[in-house]
Amino acid sequence: MTVEHVIFDWAGTLTPWHTVDLPGIWRETAAALDEVGADRAAEVGERLLMAERELMTRCRETQCSARLDEVFELAGVNPAARALGVYRQAWEAHTFIDPHALEMLAGLRERGLGIGVLSNTLWPGDWHDEIFERDGVLGYVDAAVYSSEVSWTKPHPDIFAASVAGLGAASAGGCAFVGDRAFEDVYGAQRAGMRTILVPHSSIPEEELGAHGSVPDAAVGTLKDVLTVIDEWNRPGN
Repeated sequence: MTVEHVIFDWAGTLTPWHTVDLPGIWRETAAALDEVGADRAAEVGERLLMAERELMTRCRETQCSARLDEVFELAGVNPAARALGVYRQAWEAHTFIDPHALEMLAGLRERGLGIGVLSNTLWPGDWHDEIFERDGVLGYVDAAVYSSEVSWTKPHPDIFAASVAGLGAASAGGCAFVGDRAFEDVYGAQRAGMRTILVPHSSIPEEELGAHGSVPDAAVGTLKDVLTVIDEWNRPGN
């Protein structure tokens, strides 16, 4: 079947994988909370870190989604605007788009293909839209589905179905999924009926590997190579 839509994971795929100091980010965030202060920042930061890990483990094991405000709720603190601003600023350096993404997305658009984003995330969808707008790629995204705004996370089949529906695709078989994880991205997308392209760039911690892994239909060294794979799949006679 001809590929008519290409759907991308965000972190580790459209945005390169970074090793992030999560304890440090949560300490900074905690210190900006009015009810905490510098003397309790380490203790509250640790609670926030543990809450995030608990929720992300739940997401992997049950495919039930979670939101950033649940992290604060589980840690027993209020997500004040100033603290959220500190949190976002601490993450900003890790959010910039891959250098090859703009050229690749433009190439897909020139070929008349639909482009989607499907991401497991705690963050609100508008944060991601702001990132894409900052980096000049928001206009290429026809539809985006973020786990924080639905009930499921990848690899649950319903979140892939939501992405297919958002793009107006006739079926999952006309979609290709590009991601960096064998469990959430490859296993999930193949189970949903999509072809898959793995971008094996991420140093994924062992505890985040998930219960299942699948062999992708293709693997690429850089995002610009996605165009080569799609062209081959869409070549007459294939």
